Amino acid sequence: MEENKFNFSEEEAKEKSVEESKKAVKQDAVGLLTSIRIFIHDLLDFRDDTDRDATIEAIKADIPLKGATAWILIFAIFVASIGLNVSSTAVVIGAMLISPLMGPILGVGMSLAINDIDTLKKSFINLLVMVFLSVLTAYLYFSVSPLTELTPELKARTSPNILDVLIAIFGGLALIVARTKKGTIASVIFGVAIATALMPPLCTAGYGLAVWNLDFFFGAMYLFAINTTFIALSTFIVLKVLRFPMLKYANSQKRKRIAQVAAFFGVIAMIPAIMTFINLLESTKINSNYASFLKNEIEENDNLWLQREDMNPDDKVIKLFFNGEVSPATVSDLENELKSYENIQGFDLIINTNNSRGADMIADMYDKATIDLEQKNILIKGLQKNNDSLIQVIADLKLMQKSGLDFKEVAKDAKIKFSSLESFGYSTMISSKDFIKMDTIPVAVVTWKRPTNDSIIGVKELQLKAWLENRVNKKNVVIKSN
Repeated sequence: MEENKFNFSEEEAKEKSVEESKKAVKQDAVGLLTSIRIFIHDLLDFRDDTDRDATIEAIKADIPLKGATAWILIFAIFVASIGLNVSSTAVVIGAMLISPLMGPILGVGMSLAINDIDTLKKSFINLLVMVFLSVLTAYLYFSVSPLTELTPELKARTSPNILDVLIAIFGGLALIVARTKKGTIASVIFGVAIATALMPPLCTAGYGLAVWNLDFFFGAMYLFAINTTFIALSTFIVLKVLRFPMLKYANSQKRKRIAQVAAFFGVIAMIPAIMTFINLLESTKINSNYASFLKNEIEENDNLWLQREDMNPDDKVIKLFFNGEVSPATVSDLENELKSYENIQGFDLIINTNNSRGADMIADMYDKATIDLEQKNILIKGLQKNNDSLIQVIADLKLMQKSGLDFKEVAKDAKIKFSSLESFGYSTMISSKDFIKMDTIPVAVVTWKRPTNDSIIGVKELQLKAWLENRVNKKNVVIKSN
């Protein structure tokens, strides 16, 4: 009996020890999670490091455009335009560092967050003035600049994509967080000014007006609108998260109305921003799929020779222009492969080939080759048939050489006979009228003293011809005058 009690007590002690161990493990786990949570909180929470009053005052101070600020903007636009004009990234970055464009944009986001309708009006007015002054300055520069070609730096600001939206969002978040910190981080502000690139789109818009290319103008202004909207939206969100104090009005009815107006503008700003993000994301997906389709299905196919291509995302049409023939089986295969690309599978694929032109070119080349071959055959046959004639020509030349024609004596006699001769030359030329039969023709090249009347020269050449034919015992001597 005593033995059973002893066993029971031992088992009870073991169970109690296990429970205590489990409890200790749970406490340790809770402690670890609490430590991790505290660490992450201390790492990421920046609310305690925020100077709300100083932030509001600093943003308001940067909103006005007057005096030195206006001239700084004008000079910065000139610098940026020159940098874009010569495609110098370093010059463009330097211009962005001195640009005062951020002030009104942060003012818009802040005024919406704290229901400050007066600051909102001031921010909008100054932002519009800055935009107008920037575009006008860039327009004047590019109107007088001798360099009007489209540089890579200019072209990069004419067609925004989803990456521009992401840069504006995260750049705006970094900027307003830096602005709210006690002791503003200047390097962050400069970095955001470079990353979001507010000035180059305005300069490109001025370039578009100067060269009268409205596609460039609207594309650049669209990029500027994207950057502006998302920087202001990021400011609005961060200040709401930090619970910046709402502006208080003595009249509660006015405060309510102001809050409604601010909320309305906030929603109005968010809707196009969200739509822009969605549209650019969709456009990026379509372009990515299209580029993959061309690379995988066209470029890697050695049997296809793509001349040019065109995609219209609005009409959902892809046009491919090939050199040579494309078989129906290949067309069907391309249409089936297109369906495997999610974002362009509903597009119509139009294949254009130049089979007839290729066939005509081949036929023309064949005809030309045939004609050339026939002409060569005729020439060969003619040479073979007139081999005796060629041998005779050579024999005549040898005979002339053996006859010992003394050119010196002939030239001396010609000068005595015709005193107005200034120079005299004589040779035998091989000639063919039908490119088959060959003849030897004696030719005399003479120069008469000037001035000598043309009619007199004609008479003397006839006399020289008759005398020379008799002198060298040759007929049909040709006289050429220099």
